[in-house]
Amino acid sequence: MEASELLPIIAVFSLVTVEFGGHALLQLITTRHGTLTPLRERFFRAGHAHAGVLLVLSLVYFLYLPRAEFSSGADWLFGILLLAGVLAQSGGFFLHLALGTEGRPSPGTHLTRAGAVLIAAALIALGIGLVQNL
Repeated sequence: MEASELLPIIAVFSLVTVEFGGHALLQLITTRHGTLTPLRERFFRAGHAHAGVLLVLSLVYFLYLPRAEFSSGADWLFGILLLAGVLAQSGGFFLHLALGTEGRPSPGTHLTRAGAVLIAAALIALGIGLVQNL
């Protein structure tokens, strides 16, 4: 099985967790007032939004990955790098929600930044592969 066949399936099923997260956030905001502090609500929203947008980005990424004509191993490496970055970046917001305080970095903020680096590396690799195959 190719990376561009399996990894989009993982991304699609991961979107279901984002949908559940949206439901949970809506419930906390509308029926459980005061459950989340303003800081926690902001980071819940940020983690939720980043997860959704980045997973949709990954679906587009996997459409273009075969056009870069990487080896099978490189396809897997860059695809997993992208999904790990999505999980790290969005997950970092949730980790900060649990452990962080206003105005101070936490393990969550460091994880969010690391995720951004992984996503950027995967996108740059794809971009280079696409340019080389023009």
